Amino acid sequence: MTTVPLLLVDGHHLLHRAWFGFAARIWTRDKSTDRTGVFGFAALLRKAQEQHAPGFEVFVVFDAEHGSQARAELDSQYKAQRAAPDTGMIESLPLVKAGLDHCDVRWIEQDGCEADDVIATLTTQARSGGRPVDVMSADKDYIQLLADTGVRLLNPGVGMERRYTTGAHIVPRYGVQAEQWADYRALTGDPADNIPGLHGVGPRTAARLLAGGRRLESIPNDELRPAWNEQWPRVQQWREMIKLDTKTSLPEDPLAGLPTPPLPKAPALLEALRLW
Repeated sequence: MTTVPLLLVDGHHLLHRAWFGFAARIWTRDKSTDRTGVFGFAALLRKAQEQHAPGFEVFVVFDAEHGSQARAELDSQYKAQRAAPDTGMIESLPLVKAGLDHCDVRWIEQDGCEADDVIATLTTQARSGGRPVDVMSADKDYIQLLADTGVRLLNPGVGMERRYTTGAHIVPRYGVQAEQWADYRALTGDPADNIPGLHGVGPRTAARLLAGGRRLESIPNDELRPAWNEQWPRVQQWREMIKLDTKTSLPEDPLAGLPTPPLPKAPALLEALRLW
């Protein structure tokens, strides 16, 4: 059984950073095609491996095209506020996947699944075998995974002193434990997913309601305003939408269990793929 540490990469999040995070666009030599997506993805992934994950297995997870449908069936407003993704960014996706294949980096886009559920499932599987796991993303939903001390969140887009988040950081920052995160966000809301939360409940009130490790169902009624009681079924529904699914159906043995070789520099990769 391998104990090679695992870096799980939120692929669409990294592609978004690549597409919007460079000061200048990256064009083909004839200036006809924008290659910022695939170039930036390769450059950022290589930098993350070099700085934070040498000797790790690197595995990339992408959202499926209709991955959020199951949650949207619970609430039609789920992610409804999000604008359609930039066409150029989406057109970069097949090239990114081709680049990963060229570098022998495994990836998955599981039909009907959001990346966070796939990552949660892979994390659970890897931890059952004793493998340390880092999840590379800025998505706070992954805080739920930090109840396991062998899991860290990595966000290379912030200063070095805050790049890693562990379960030990959650109580000082938010006043709740990692395993209470879905309850906390159901109360406070999650603008990224268009979950409004309870009117009048901010972070401090939510932390007070959940004090002592309480969950939604263990909050005494006398601590809830009448208007909150009326909305309680929706709050519980929001929690179910926020919860990560750690039992997503995946192909057998998607992980290699081996260290990923050092990734090439972005220009060399694009040259090899004949994308210039």
